[in-house]
Amino acid sequence: MQGIELSRKFYHDIVEPLMREYSESDDYAAALIGPGSEVLGFDTEMSQDHDWGPRVCLFLGASYPAEASDELRTLLEKRSPKQFYSFPVDTGMTRITTVNSFLNSRLGIDMHDEMDLIDWLTFPSQTLLELTSGAVFKDGAGQLEELRDRFAYYPDDIWLYLITCTWQRIGQEEHLMNRAGYVGDELGSAVMGSRIVRDVMNLCFLMERKYAPYPKWFGTAFKQLNCAEQLMPLLWEAQTAKNWKAREGALGRVYRILARMHNDLGITETKVGEEAMSFFTRPFNVMNGGDIALLLRERIQDSDIRWLAEHRPIGSIDQITDNTDVRNMPQSPSSRERLKALYNRVE
Repeated sequence: MQGIELSRKFYHDIVEPLMREYSESDDYAAALIGPGSEVLGFDTEMSQDHDWGPRVCLFLGASYPAEASDELRTLLEKRSPKQFYSFPVDTGMTRITTVNSFLNSRLGIDMHDEMDLIDWLTFPSQTLLELTSGAVFKDGAGQLEELRDRFAYYPDDIWLYLITCTWQRIGQEEHLMNRAGYVGDELGSAVMGSRIVRDVMNLCFLMERKYAPYPKWFGTAFKQLNCAEQLMPLLWEAQTAKNWKAREGALGRVYRILARMHNDLGITETKVGEEAMSFFTRPFNVMNGGDIALLLRERIQDSDIRWLAEHRPIGSIDQITDNTDVRNMPQSPSSRERLKALYNRVE
């Protein structure tokens, strides 16, 4: 049994009756969201060896008194069985909180805080995916629906900015990958090739308007994208190529598909060419990702985000760092403000 189904049964069989016993109020929500492979539906039997089991995220509404969380915790400990569907029950895994407190612990904001567009750049895509994936079992006051609607996906200008920055990253290294191989540095070329493969995959998540998970499930989630069937064989060919020319050839075919995807989106005034081209007079074929970034930049409406695209095309926190601790850590208002300082506008 996967975790979402186990959580659903645990809610209906154990938690829901307990909530009816505690109060007649319908002002609460129950779900499985937040951290955990089961939230994304990627859990397997191996996942069950730690931090996995019957659990629910329980969100109390404003009608519940301050002591309700402790009282419900005590009731849950008394009424829960030792095992549920043959899985051991650890009631400490069931989180009892409010939607506002939960959001604050994950993104460092309150439910109704006004957000700047730049705030979106400080949110790891893994955390946004955790908030909008999983399953909702009950939403008495509609707060979870409001939360998930609010963070369903990036605003358009942030989306365009992130696509711009990803093309910029590709444009900065695609010719360097070939140059390294040309002088006999196949290891260096392969490393850059792997970076480009990852950037291409991130670009595909963006073009299909899907949040990308952190590295453990990055490839697994990529398989679910519409473009994966076409691109996966070519990306694997680029990833496993024995020399730079083979790597260049595979990525050239990848770029052809990306160009079609880009043109189908209609997000630049002019369509981009679908064939890789020579890099100046050198014997390298590239997509010229930097030129595509320039076209995209002109479509950004917000003046501050357009300035960033021109002067700070560094992307979001996911593109600034690969550090898993940074990308997975709960945020606070102060940590978010420190991250926002990276995007300060300096004339």
